[in-house]
Parts: sequence; structure tokens; C-alpha cells
Amino acid sequence: MIFNPIKSFVCFFLPAIHGLYFHIGETQKKCFIEDIPDDTLVVGKYKVEIFDANISRFVPSLPGLGMHVEVKDVEDKTMLSRTYASEGRFSFTSHMAGEHLICLHANTSAWFGGHQLRIHLSIQVGERANDYQEIASKDKLTELQLRVRQLLDQIEMISKEQNYQRFREERFRETSESTNQRVFWWAVAQLSILVVTGFWQMKHLKGFFEAKKLV
Repeated sequence: MIFNPIKSFVCFFLPAIHGLYFHIGETQKKCFIEDIPDDTLVVGKYKVEIFDANISRFVPSLPGLGMHVEVKDVEDKTMLSRTYASEGRFSFTSHMAGEHLICLHANTSAWFGGHQLRIHLSIQVGERANDYQEIASKDKLTELQLRVRQLLDQIEMISKEQNYQRFREERFRETSESTNQRVFWWAVAQLSILVVTGFWQMKHLKGFFEAKKLV
């Protein structure tokens, strides 16, 4: 297999797209951590299914069962807290680079207590979160103009990813330097304690020998 550095570079910086499903109880909460650059659009699409014991499979949820979405930023501040329908989408734009916490739980009522739910979830980050068909229709763009718009958005997203990676490297370097400095001063403190203890023991032994008239 031939290694292609350009392809690897592009794949590394492509915005994240996650498509999955998971099972939760109606009283449970499921959270995800997304590492997001600053000023980046995030769109989540979801669909809730409920387990029907009569036919032993998941079916579309009944009316009244919704999904509550809560998003917290790097500083643990709530960016989004809203209850949606059983199928839909949510979106937010990051204000700071870093890990964002996305939590989902059912808007449970007495009618549905105790059922198992299947949540289909797709999280799209960056330019892939844009609906380009809607943009083309709204701005009346030609196919070429739309393609140029997509390429410009991709370049902008790659630039944001690069800046964020540099920020993370700088933060890691600062943490490493701080850790190394603490380790150094701790070693100096240990050595100082050993030296002082050694001198004290020598002085104590000398006094002991002099008291016993051995020296």
C-alpha cells in the first residue's frame, strides 16, 4: 500500500461527520465530546425510535416523546438547552476552540416511562454542516459558483483546523515546560533535604563520638 502524504493531510483535516445510533432508557442521558475549532458551525440530526415489545423491534416514537439537547462550551457554559420533536435537527456555532459537551435525553412523560429508545444521530462539523442546495437556491448560484463556494468553505475550515492544532501544540508545550520545571524544582528540593539530612547526621554522629570519647 503506497502512503500518500497529501491524501493523509486532507483526511486529517476534514471536518468530523459521525453517523451512529445508540440505545438509552427514557430516564438516561447520553453525552458526546466534540473537539471543535472556534467560530465553527455544528449541526446534529437525530431520530428517536421506541422499542415495541409486541413485535420485538424498534418503531418510530409516538407523539409526545421529544428529545432534549444541551450543549456546553469549553468553559462549561450552556450554549444550547432546548427540547425538540422526536425527529429533527439542532445547530450551534462554537465561540471558543476546544472540547464541547453535547448531551441528549428523552423528554419523558408518564405515558412512555421505562421504554428503551434507539437514537439515530449524525453530527456534522464545519462546512459539511452547510446545506448547499438550500444556499444555491437562496442565493441563486450557478453550479460553478456553488462549487467555488464549497471550495472556499473547505479552505476556511482547513485553516481553522490548522490554527486550532497550533493552539493545541502551544498549550501542550506550555504544559510540558511547566511540568518539567516543577519536576526540576522538586528534584532540587529533594537533593537539598538529603544534603541537610546528611550534614545533620554527620554532626549528630560527631557529637555522639565526642560524648563517648571515641574521637
